[in-house]
Amino acid sequence: MKAAAKTRNEARWRGAGREWATPPELFSELDSEFRFNLDPCATDRSAKCRRFFTESDDGLSQNWGKSRVFLNPPYGREIPAWIAKARESAEAGALVVGLLPASTDSAWWHEHVIGHAEVRYLRKRPRFLVYLQHETKWASPFQPCVVVIWRPHWE
Repeated sequence: MKAAAKTRNEARWRGAGREWATPPELFSELDSEFRFNLDPCATDRSAKCRRFFTESDDGLSQNWGKSRVFLNPPYGREIPAWIAKARESAEAGALVVGLLPASTDSAWWHEHVIGHAEVRYLRKRPRFLVYLQHETKWASPFQPCVVVIWRPHWE
């Protein structure tokens, strides 16, 4: 593997990949089903909903209310906090749909996904739009991804 490609992909897993935007066709398919109205971990360039929180807004500390949330969090050390927030928000009335790594061996998967959410397996790895300083590129993660759906308890 080329060193540059490996560096780009590893950035996603180290939590430095905040500029990995969801593939438009995957978001469009999910949005047509769920009608999202909040993207809590976005940037000005990657936001998928009219209402979104950037890193400076700190989406983890915001109340997601009864929103229909699309979640594509940084895949690094921060992911357990985002997953816990997704489950807690669903328990409080939000619908949360996350594009996540298929980390079936992780503590967060066992604590917050199994028995608490629906998992949809993607046939192949998505190609994310990666925003670099002066260009945009496509990149795929090293690990397969899944769509995880936490539904509000009233649904």
